[in-house]
Amino acid sequence: MSAAPGLERPQVVSHAQQALNYTLFDCKWVPRSARLLCLGSAARGTGLVQLYELRGARLELLREIEKPKPIKCGTFGATSLQQRYLATGDFDGNLNIWNLEAPEIPVYSVKGHKEIINSIDGVGGLGIGEGAPEIVTGSRDGTVKVWDPRQKDTPVANMEPAQGESKRDCWTVAFGNAYNQEERVICAGYDNGDIKLFDLKTMSLRWETNIKNGVCSVEFDRKDINMNKLVATSLEGKFHVFDMRTQHPTKGFASVSEKAQKSTIWQVRHLPQNRDIFMTSGGSGSLHLWKYEYPAQRSKKDSEGAEMGVAGSVSLLQNVTLSTQPISSLDWSPDKKGLCVCGAFDQTVRVLIVTKLNKI
Repeated sequence: MSAAPGLERPQVVSHAQQALNYTLFDCKWVPRSARLLCLGSAARGTGLVQLYELRGARLELLREIEKPKPIKCGTFGATSLQQRYLATGDFDGNLNIWNLEAPEIPVYSVKGHKEIINSIDGVGGLGIGEGAPEIVTGSRDGTVKVWDPRQKDTPVANMEPAQGESKRDCWTVAFGNAYNQEERVICAGYDNGDIKLFDLKTMSLRWETNIKNGVCSVEFDRKDINMNKLVATSLEGKFHVFDMRTQHPTKGFASVSEKAQKSTIWQVRHLPQNRDIFMTSGGSGSLHLWKYEYPAQRSKKDSEGAEMGVAGSVSLLQNVTLSTQPISSLDWSPDKKGLCVCGAFDQTVRVLIVTKLNKI
């Protein structure tokens, strides 16, 4: 698909922004609300959680919570819509779950890793999909662990390097394929370009590949369906879209790659209301909005008669530069189509509105 005519192209409009006096690592919409969270590190080395409410075109600070260790990442993915508990990973390897109404003491806490938790994801919560509520954490210590908040202290799964294998810094983790009570996978991306797909049902490594550069972010287009697509972004400005419907016995999954920009692509986030649209955030302070187009046929038979996937194509819908510093975090509102929040290393949080998403 070529770029849409000017009139119909979505626009990325800056709606509200707030300067912060600390380093922002992650930002999240609070489900079913006009509120958002900023997570980060204060100058004196403590962790901060700030709760803001969007009121018209401004952000109003409702609450600030200080914690002993800088907070790197957070998710609501394993909580109920009634509770809306926030799970966070910090610089000391702790996984904590907070009730934001009473945030003094975590409702769940475990020393999950020996080093910083770089990435966190949740599944089984928010009334989405099936299966137990679980949280996955990926750490600099080379391990990826799965936690059930109903079980104290020990992970329900632990993916670590085999004996003699060198440990790689795990930069990103994501759940997928959780379409019934039994099925569930985790995708993990590492600093050396490795992507690994772990099957939690069989407790085995289902697939691995290497994209030659550090993997900054991975995300399935949906967590609670049969695996459909996976996007992986990298340190050198490329992203890869894998078609996860057909796994060839030797070639794995078909993929298309796109050079989005010269600098690191820090994050990818799919639009909750349309899984074929996704946004990437970049080291140059820019956001790029993409659409995936499926091929006429998603699979074909190879010369041996085995099914293999066929990759589609991606088209750029819009891009905008917002900051002189990397945009390191990004989150779509689960409730309002086109509403998103992003955080950058210029210590600013921005609320954006993406228009015309119904027309694509």
